[in-house]
Amino acid sequence: MSVGLIALLDDVAGLVKLGAASLDDIAGQALKAGTKTAGALIDDAAVTPRYVDGFSADRELPIVGAIAWGSIKNKLVVLLPAALVLSTFLPGAITPLLMIGGAYLCYEGAEKVFHALAPEGAKSHEASLEPVALNAETLEDQKIAGAIQTDFILSAEIMTIALSAIHAPDLVTRALILALVGVGITVAVYGSVALIVKADDFGLWLARHGRTGWGRAFGRTLVTGMPGFMQVLTVVGTAAMIWVGGGILSHGLVSFGIAAPEHLVEAASEWAAHAAPAIGDFAGWAMMALIDGIGGLLFGALLIPLAGYVIAPAWKAIKRLLPKRG
Repeated sequence: MSVGLIALLDDVAGLVKLGAASLDDIAGQALKAGTKTAGALIDDAAVTPRYVDGFSADRELPIVGAIAWGSIKNKLVVLLPAALVLSTFLPGAITPLLMIGGAYLCYEGAEKVFHALAPEGAKSHEASLEPVALNAETLEDQKIAGAIQTDFILSAEIMTIALSAIHAPDLVTRALILALVGVGITVAVYGSVALIVKADDFGLWLARHGRTGWGRAFGRTLVTGMPGFMQVLTVVGTAAMIWVGGGILSHGLVSFGIAAPEHLVEAASEWAAHAAPAIGDFAGWAMMALIDGIGGLLFGALLIPLAGYVIAPAWKAIKRLLPKRG
C-alpha cells in the first residue's frame, strides 16, 4: 500500500473522528437544552389531552397526530428561523423575550390556580378576554387549530429556553441543535400524549380480553386510575409552569442589574442543601423551585387583572381600528 493512500486513509479516519465528535457535541447540547425546557414540556403534555375530549376513540390518535404535525411546523418552519435571526443579529433580545415567555407561564399557571380556587371568578375573567377566532369547518378542526395555537406559544417558550442554553459559535451548529431539540421534544410530548389518551382504551381491552387475572386486574386499574392520573398531571404541569416561569424571571432580572431575587434563591437553596445533607441536591433544588414558584405565582396573580382590564380591552380597541377582511 502506497504512503499516499495510507495518508489519505489517515485523513479520512481523522475526519470521521472529528465528525463523530461534532455529532456527540450536537447531541449533548441538544439534550442539555432539552432538559432546560422540562417545565414547559410537562405543561404541554398535561394540556394537550383535553383537546381530544368528546371525540370517538378512533379519532383520538389522528387528532393527536395532526396537532403534532402542526407543532413540528411551528418549531421548524417559523420559530427555528426566528431564533437563528435573533441569535445572530439581536442576541440581546433573547433575555427579554425569554422573560416575556416566563411571565406568560406565570400568568397561565396562576390563572389555573385561580380557576381551581374560585371557578366563578375565573369564568368571568375568561369571558372578558378576546375569544379566539378560527376559520374551521368542524369541531375537530377547531380543536386542532386551538391546540396548534396554544402549542405555538409553548413552542416559542421552549425554543427560546433551548436557544439560551446553546453555546455554539456557528449558525449551522445552532440550527442543527435547535432542530434536534424541536423534533425530539415534539416526539416525546406527543408520543406521551398518545399513550395517555389511549391508556384507558388499552385498559378496557385488557380488562375484557386479558388471559390472566393479573392482566384483567391491571386493565381495570388503568381504566379507573386514568382520571386521577390526569388530575395529578395537571397539578404537576401547573406547578412546573409557575416555578419555571418564576425562575426565568429571577434569572433574567440579573441582566438588568437586579440580582437580589437570584441571590435570595441561591442562598435559600444552599441553606436547604446543608440542612438536609442526606438529600442535599434534592433539598437545594426543592427550595429553589419553591421560592421561584412562590414568586412566579405572585407575579402571575398580578397579571390576571392586568390581562382582563388592560391588555384585553386594548387589544379589542386595536382590532376595531384594523380594516375588516373581505
